Amino acid sequence: MQLGIVGLGRMGSNIARRIMRAGHHAVVYDQDADAVASVAADGAIAASSLADLVAQLSAPRAVWVMLPAGDVTEQTLQTLSGHLSEGDTLIDGGNTFWKDDIRRAEAFRTLGL
Repeated sequence: MQLGIVGLGRMGSNIARRIMRAGHHAVVYDQDADAVASVAADGAIAASSLADLVAQLSAPRAVWVMLPAGDVTEQTLQTLSGHLSEGDTLIDGGNTFWKDDIRRAEAFRTLGL
C-alpha cells in the first residue's frame, strides 16, 4: 500500500513511520523541510510540494492530512482536491470541526473523491 501524508508533526510523522514499519510506502510533505528530511531518513519518499506528493503516488491515491484545524487545513484540502482525480481518497485526520468535514465531504464527492 502507498499513502501520502501531509503534516509531519508528532502525529503525522509517527503515522508515516508506523505504516513503513508495517511494510507500506509513505510519500510525505510538510512546510518544514527538516521534518520531511527526518521522516525521509527513515525510508519515506520526500515530496517538495503538494503537487509533487500527488505526482509521486500511484492511482488510486490516498492522502492523509494531519494538520491543525483552521485555514491551513482548509487551504491544504482545497489545493489537494485540485490535484487529485476521481477515485482518489482524501482523509482529514486533524482536529477540525465536524461540520466543516461534512461540508467538504459533500463538495469533494462531486469531484469523485
